[in-house]
Amino acid sequence: MRALHWDGHSLRVRPTHPEPKLTAGNAVVKVSLAGICSTDLQILRGYMGFSGIPGHEFVGTVVDGPGTLQGQRVVGEINFACGRCALCAQNLQRHCPTRQVMGILNADGSFAEYLAVPVENLHLVPANVSDEEAVFTEPLAAAFEILEQLDLKPDTEVVVFGDGKLGLLCAQVLHSVGARVTLVGRHAKKLALARRSGIVTMLLSEWTPRLVEVVVEATGSTSGLTLAMATVRPRGTLVLKSTVAQEHALSLAPLVINEVTMIGSRCGRFPPALHALAHTQVAVTPLITATYSLSDGIAAVNRAAESGVLKVLLRNS
Repeated sequence: MRALHWDGHSLRVRPTHPEPKLTAGNAVVKVSLAGICSTDLQILRGYMGFSGIPGHEFVGTVVDGPGTLQGQRVVGEINFACGRCALCAQNLQRHCPTRQVMGILNADGSFAEYLAVPVENLHLVPANVSDEEAVFTEPLAAAFEILEQLDLKPDTEVVVFGDGKLGLLCAQVLHSVGARVTLVGRHAKKLALARRSGIVTMLLSEWTPRLVEVVVEATGSTSGLTLAMATVRPRGTLVLKSTVAQEHALSLAPLVINEVTMIGSRCGRFPPALHALAHTQVAVTPLITATYSLSDGIAAVNRAAESGVLKVLLRNS
């Protein structure tokens, strides 16, 4: 099969990479579309020390596995848990200490024609959700995770910093439950996408600092984290939605002095995301910048790394 392979130093298109074999508890999925995200780009800069096939956002069709899944269109959660440890017993499989993570940690990912995924991680895609929408399930689920962790009351004032893919999704999700959301970013064209959904937006250059109850940091930068810490009010909540791979040094004293609740927020459950897509509660396809063939995967990755670009997709063609 064709696959994009990262050996820890260089990314190559392999035209004859070995196909995944069916093993107990797994299904083999033929990938239709895969999404390139910021974490993938960090992987290709050395993050997590990963080598193998990157990618963890996908939609595809089951070609080998349990009969009930054969031919079904699916998306898949990315954390492959052991199912036996104390955390798994508490339904915290996403935090299993020996988990593999698709395209990130000890498991090949979705930048390939075929992908092996645990059956328990697969979710059927509603018939009225297109492939172009379904490929956003994983990052959209990450945005919905905020609602799992935070009892957000309607009309709560929220500021989201970062107008990238994740920031735009977080702003839409929080807006959909009645929060008064302001999205702050650097790119007028990206902010315009949020305004279509009725979200208040502001360019960072025009941002006037003020204190609010909930702040979501989705910039992935140390400067964004500093600004987020300065915006959350005393006894407010700061949600860290992006991993900052670079080293940084920040004083945490303001969080203690102001008694701020800080929440790390990572992967989320897929059902809320699929429900939102099926009921058109969020708009994801406007975030697509370009779609490339898997054979042109290196060009696709380079495009995804360009400033101002949102979602770049890989099509299995």
